[in-house]
Amino acid sequence: MKTANKSTYLDEKQKELSFSGAFYGRKGDDIFTGSHGYANWSDKIANQVNTRFSIASGCKIFTATAICMLIEEGKLTVDSKLSDCVDIEFPHFNSEITIHQLLTHTSGVPDYFNEDVMEDYEELWEKRPAYNVRSPKDFLPLFQHELMQAEPGSSFQYNNSGYILLGLIIEHVAKVSFSEFVEERIFKKADMQDCGYFEMDQLPPRTALGYIENATGTWKTNIYSLPAKGGPDGGAYTTVADIAKFWDALTTKKLLSEEMTANLLKPREVVDEDGLIYYGYCGYMKVDNQHNVVKYIQMGYDPGVNFRAVYVPKEEATIVVCSNKSDGAFAMLKEIEGVLELTI
Repeated sequence: MKTANKSTYLDEKQKELSFSGAFYGRKGDDIFTGSHGYANWSDKIANQVNTRFSIASGCKIFTATAICMLIEEGKLTVDSKLSDCVDIEFPHFNSEITIHQLLTHTSGVPDYFNEDVMEDYEELWEKRPAYNVRSPKDFLPLFQHELMQAEPGSSFQYNNSGYILLGLIIEHVAKVSFSEFVEERIFKKADMQDCGYFEMDQLPPRTALGYIENATGTWKTNIYSLPAKGGPDGGAYTTVADIAKFWDALTTKKLLSEEMTANLLKPREVVDEDGLIYYGYCGYMKVDNQHNVVKYIQMGYDPGVNFRAVYVPKEEATIVVCSNKSDGAFAMLKEIEGVLELTI
C-alpha cells in the first residue's frame, strides 16, 4: 500500500471508529499523523495534530525517569527506604518499603484508587473537592492513614499511591516541586515544548477538554471528574509529537546515562499468565521467548482521557495516540501498527 493510500486509510478509520483525538506513527522515513473530532465540542473547535491532550497514567514514565536522574546524582538508590526519604508520617506503613518496590508496584501500600472497591475514578471526588488537588501532598488524605494492602516485595499490583510517594520523594530530595522538576529536567531537555502539568482551570491554548458519555447518550466534560492538576501518578498534558520526542531523547541517552537507561527499560515484574508482558521502571513491555523486549507500552485511562503509545526498539518505530474521550486510543493504535507493518 502506497504512503498516500495508507494516510487515506487512517483518515477513514478515524471516522469509522468515531475517534476523537490525534495520532503519530513513525517507522524509518515513514511518518503518519492525523486528528479527528473536537477539542471543544460546544464551540466545534477541531482537534489538530498539535493539540495538547491529558495522558493520565501515561506519564508515570516521567516520574520514573526523574527518580533515575536523582539516583544517577547519588541522592538516592533503588534500595533507599521511603521512611528515610520523606518527612511524612504513615502510621500503618511498613518501614521497609523501598524505591524499587514503589517503581514496580510491589510496595503493598494502600492504593487511593482501588479498582476492587470502586469502578469509576470519578467516585473519588464525590465527597472530596477535586479542585483542591494540585500537588502530590494533596493526595495524602486519600491513603496516608490506611492499612497496607500487601507486604513489601509482594506480587505486582498496580498502584497509583506508590507514584504519589515517588513524587513526594522527588520534592524532598530535589527541593523543588514535582512538576517543576519534570518540566525543567525532562520536558526541556527533550524539547517537549508543548508538555506540562497544567491546571484544569488554567489550560493553555490548543488544549483539548475531555468528554464522558452519559447513560442517556449525551456528553459532559471531565472538569469535575479529575484532580485540578495532575501529578506523579498521571495527568500531564502533551501533544502526540512530544511523546515521540521523549522516546527519542530517552533512547539516544539525552536524559540518562547508557547504564541508567538500561535499568529504566529493563523487564522487572511479570504481569501476565503467558510470561510475555512485564512491568519495569518505565512501565509495561512485551518480551519474546528469549526475554528480549519487543515493544514498550504506555497507557493511560481517566474519565474523558484515553492514551496509548508504543516504542518498538528493533524497528525504531514509535506510535502515539491521544484521545479526549474515555476510549478509542487502542483501536486506533492497532490500525497504525498494521499500516506501519510492525513485526511484533
